[in-house]
Amino acid sequence: MLGSPADLVGKTVDVKGWVRTRRGNKNVQFVALNDGSTIKNVQIVFDLGKFSEEAMRPITTGSSIHVQGLLVESQGKGQTVEIQAQALEVYGTAPADTYPLQKKGHTLEFLREKAHLRPRTNTFGAVLRIRHALAFAVHKFFNDKGFYYFHTPLITASDCEGAGAMFQVTTLDMENPPRNEEGKVDYTADFFGRHVSLTVSGQLEGELGATALGCIYTFGPTFRAENSNTPRHLSEFWMIEPEMAFYEIEDNMDLAEEFIKYCINYALEHCMDDIQFLNDMFDKELINTLRFVVDNDFARLPYTEGVKILEQSGKKFEFPVYWGVDLASEHERYLVEEHFKKPVILTDYPKEIKAFYMKLNDDGKTVRAMDVLFPKIGEIIGGSQREESLEKLEARMKELDMQPIEWYLDTRRFGTVPHSGFGLGFERLVLFVTGMQNIRDVIPFPRYPNNCEY
Repeated sequence: MLGSPADLVGKTVDVKGWVRTRRGNKNVQFVALNDGSTIKNVQIVFDLGKFSEEAMRPITTGSSIHVQGLLVESQGKGQTVEIQAQALEVYGTAPADTYPLQKKGHTLEFLREKAHLRPRTNTFGAVLRIRHALAFAVHKFFNDKGFYYFHTPLITASDCEGAGAMFQVTTLDMENPPRNEEGKVDYTADFFGRHVSLTVSGQLEGELGATALGCIYTFGPTFRAENSNTPRHLSEFWMIEPEMAFYEIEDNMDLAEEFIKYCINYALEHCMDDIQFLNDMFDKELINTLRFVVDNDFARLPYTEGVKILEQSGKKFEFPVYWGVDLASEHERYLVEEHFKKPVILTDYPKEIKAFYMKLNDDGKTVRAMDVLFPKIGEIIGGSQREESLEKLEARMKELDMQPIEWYLDTRRFGTVPHSGFGLGFERLVLFVTGMQNIRDVIPFPRYPNNCEY
């Protein structure tokens, strides 16, 4: 907030911010002021011989003020310096009987209902500053490695994952849409002349960028219309998706490990005050967990070997384990937290549980997929080497009864190359670094079923 306070001791300073607390007696009042730039407050000391009761009355929790005063060394606990107020200006009041964020503790559920105000709390201020730092780290990492930031469309006619859970975009009159001879909605009359939706992933378009520029990454909003009312799902979230020409699966794994360690390290170096606060308030093991990830080489093993470990563990899982099953979070966490005691990258998954674009292994049963598994969270990154063979990709799409995506297949028709990529849900990363338990608490305005207030 003050930059280098020690250099300013004995000088007159200007501070502006929001009042966190006010306490004191008839002679002196202490106000904790915060401007949003740090978890730490600055203490303002008001001598009531200089400030009238009337002047002090508007200074309540949540009010915004401008103070001019002398910066001095503090004799009290909790701060090294404080400001002796000389002049006061009140910008905005926050009456105690109507302002909902009083000093008493609030549940995260309550704050979720006050999403327009919750950034003003210590918790969400910390989360949002960490979110900013992580977003900057993402761009810095890829820029420093020579990647190009590639903007993929938000409105698209393709369903990358084949899930079908997409938000429709239309300008048609929903009360009375035009219909064709078959009685179906006539999308040729729509703005784009066809049925379009909000994107679930920029990957397919990202591959177009990679096969021209070499290495690209996307970082933008994605949308899923799944009716998933869980602490791990959002309807609108941000995705980071690098795509790299001439990368084999091993190169992909190396990049994923380097990338996520870099981001966590960046947060530890630049956001320690905020992380320490969240460690103390929400997750006593947070800092240890973050160090655990950055200090260990990730274990790497095939899915088949992972399943064998789970089957022989003697542990009773809620969901049964067998070859061919899509592993649940409890399985992934067992491998990370109990067996290997380090992050894990699983590879070579059965083709039936992975997307059509993943490269088929020589066994014809598995694909060159890779999932990065973390403590407390399970899968945090999913990726693969992409199938570069036109014939194999066409055969796989036919096998899945998919309509050929001709523009996508052109990347295999003309100058095809080995290439790989992965996806990281940004909020999953923020969730991990902050130690929060609900993904709705790491994005300023969460979108989920039956919630779109702002």
